[in-house]
Amino acid sequence: MFALTNPATAIFFCVLTMIGWGSWANTQKLSERDRWPFPLFYWDYAIGVFLFAIIAALTLGMAGNPAVNSIANLRQAAATPLEHAFVSGIFFNIANLLLVVAIDAAGMSVAFPIGIGLALIIGTVESYLQAPKGNAMLITIGCALVVTAMIFSAISNRKNSGASTKKGVKGPVYAIIAGCLMGLFYPQLSRALSPSFNTGTIAGGTLMPYAALLIFSLGVLASNVVINTIFMRVNHVAYAAYFRGAGKTHLWGILGGMIWMFALTSNVIASGVSGPAISYALGQGATLIAALWGIYIWREFAHAPAGTWKFVILSLVSYALGLILIGAANFA
Repeated sequence: MFALTNPATAIFFCVLTMIGWGSWANTQKLSERDRWPFPLFYWDYAIGVFLFAIIAALTLGMAGNPAVNSIANLRQAAATPLEHAFVSGIFFNIANLLLVVAIDAAGMSVAFPIGIGLALIIGTVESYLQAPKGNAMLITIGCALVVTAMIFSAISNRKNSGASTKKGVKGPVYAIIAGCLMGLFYPQLSRALSPSFNTGTIAGGTLMPYAALLIFSLGVLASNVVINTIFMRVNHVAYAAYFRGAGKTHLWGILGGMIWMFALTSNVIASGVSGPAISYALGQGATLIAALWGIYIWREFAHAPAGTWKFVILSLVSYALGLILIGAANFA
């Protein structure tokens, strides 16, 4: 099994998480050019998550000591860790579908700071209580700055959309609900993992990262049958439309899912060294990446009224400072 032991390398893997989680939504934006409804995009996305999990389990999960590999680990796994991993996939799937709706309604530069910022707070606090690694004071101040960034982002969205517009309210509301659920999935996934998996020692009945992520992806794919079907009916989208889609359009969704799952895999591997709280919080620096994509590539604030940009900048600066403090907590 491929694992990390160096704190600096773990931070680098968190940066990879940040880039992946902040960039996958571009594939949704690109699929929209083909007028591809987001429920259909999300089917391909879920398939991409599952495909990457299989690839990682059969490559990185099989490396090194033949006695510590994904297949052997799944054979000895107890029911409770398997349940934790599977349920975490369900939590994530519901949250991410709602985040996709929020992106569609408010854009990446608003949906990510609000939804993922809230997920960062919930996930970081719960993960720290579960496995207290790092300086608690720095983590607390960092989280407070993230909350500040969320407030500035909400203000900028209100100014950009108009206080009385229905669309201006819809995006942040979906983002808040998504953030609450998103904050639950990572601690749930961490409970399935062996506490010292980075040392190559897997406690009896628990899961190594690659096995846990495979079960997680099954939770995403299985729950998608129910959850995304509901979204399809609400949006009046038929399953027949999925099979009429162009190959390129399907590839955007699959690529988006694989990018996201690559990022989660990097993050879970890093958590063995830095601890789940710091690893997850740093990975949620994806908000900055997504906001920059939304601002400079998709030009979501191109027609914003005067006075909006100062709140956009304050949001980005507050978020960045919060992440710096959370990262420093790993070495304090």
